[in-house]
Parts: sequence; C-alpha cells; structure tokens
Amino acid sequence: MPTLPGSARLSINRCNLPAVILGSLTFQRHPVPLAIDGVRDFHADLCRRLDQVPDHRVRAERFVDYMTVRFCLEELEEAGLTPGGRKKSRANANYLRLVRGWSFDSDGREGAVLKHWAETRFGLLTRHHGGPLYGRGSEAYQDYLTEAARGIYATNAVESQLDLLYTYCQYELARQNPGVTHLTLHRGINHIGDHEVLGREADGGYLVLLNNLNSFTSERERADEFGDYLLTVEVPRPKIFFYNRLLPGMLKGEDEYVVIGGVYAVRISTL
Repeated sequence: MPTLPGSARLSINRCNLPAVILGSLTFQRHPVPLAIDGVRDFHADLCRRLDQVPDHRVRAERFVDYMTVRFCLEELEEAGLTPGGRKKSRANANYLRLVRGWSFDSDGREGAVLKHWAETRFGLLTRHHGGPLYGRGSEAYQDYLTEAARGIYATNAVESQLDLLYTYCQYELARQNPGVTHLTLHRGINHIGDHEVLGREADGGYLVLLNNLNSFTSERERADEFGDYLLTVEVPRPKIFFYNRLLPGMLKGEDEYVVIGGVYAVRISTL
C-alpha cells in the first residue's frame, strides 16, 4: 500500500506514531487513536471534569472557561504582557482567532500557523500555502515558515492552545460518536490535477497526497460551492483537528471540518 513519500514528512514529530505510519493509506483504512505527547497527562484534571458532564454544550462551555483561565486569555498581564506595551494585539492571537482566521483564508497568516502546528505535531510537511511549496529547500517554503513565525511571535503559548483544542476535539468525537471510526466528508474541486495524485485503485478511485491541513464539509450539497466535481473521503476520526460545531461560534463555514492530511483513497464524482 502507498506510504507517505519521504519528501512529505519529517523524521520526528510530537505524537505517538511516526509520520510514515499516520500519513499512510494503511492508517486511513485502519486508524488508531493519535495523542500529542504529554497533553492528556498534563491536562488530566480537565478530562476528569468533562467526564462528569453529560451535556456536550455544557462541556464546551467548561472547555472554553478552562482555556481562558489556563492561558490567562482575559488577563494577559499575568501571562507576561507588559502593561502599555505595543504587542497586545499579538498576545490576543489565541486559538479561537486562529481557527476563525482559517475559515476566512486558509492561506493567510493564521493558516500558516495552523499548518506549521500540524507539521511539528504530526510530522506532515506543508505542501501548499498560497501555492505549491516545492519542498523544504524552496523559497516558497521559506516564505511560508516566515509567515508562520510571524503569526506565532509574541503570542501566549498559542501552539499549546492548539494541542489542547485537538485533544478536546478527539474527546468530543469519541464521547458523542462511540464506535465510529470514520466520517464521510466532501470537498468541491475543479480538477483532480489540483491535488498530488499518487496512483489509481482498481475500483477507479484515486490515491492522493493531501496537504497537512484541509477543509472539508459533511454536507454534500455545500461542497458544490467550491468546484464542479466532488471529492469524497472516508476520514479517520483521529485526523479531525476541529469542526465548526465543536464550540459555540467557532467557525463561519456550515459543517466545516479541518482534516489532518497524508495519503488518502478518494472518490471523484460529478455534483
């Protein structure tokens, strides 16, 4: 089975499986839970509190409150911000602003931060940001890294906030959908050539290498707003980073899911 090409992965990451495994077609078909190193242990008290709450809406409120207190999101001086300093706008770049920025423009600065987060946590190199990146040695890739660094600079542990957001998303998916291993998601495209095609399957499907983060929707009808053809994927539950109904007012997109990439078997159909 196709594995993740060496040019699309890092040799190390910060989760329980190497990129060559979690980014492979085998993982898509036989997923196992992914865990970012140390996050659940460090925030074990949050999980214990959530376990006691049966209503997912109340759990979402508890999570937002926990993030606010844990990262001093409403008391930035306690997080080290100098009163009267000029960097308050950067310190305000928290996890909610990043995911909303992604919804507005995934090739913007917020998108660069999220893709860099996926790169460091899962070892999946960013393949596209405002255009193809052509590998780690290319000028386009260095420009992307610069934009990501500017987005992270002077923020309040924003990558750690994203670690916890992903962990909470996985907690909620498992809590609300026990036993469900995959979600059927869709993406509108104009041509399969817009993606990195690795091969074909006997049933006519395509094997593609997706970017390390991608937007999909659970609504088939919604996908036709973004292309003439429909790309349909069975996404492993552990590869859902977040979705718009996870937290109140999180994303503007209707039933948008942000999916961690790698090699996928996909189906193409007309709308």
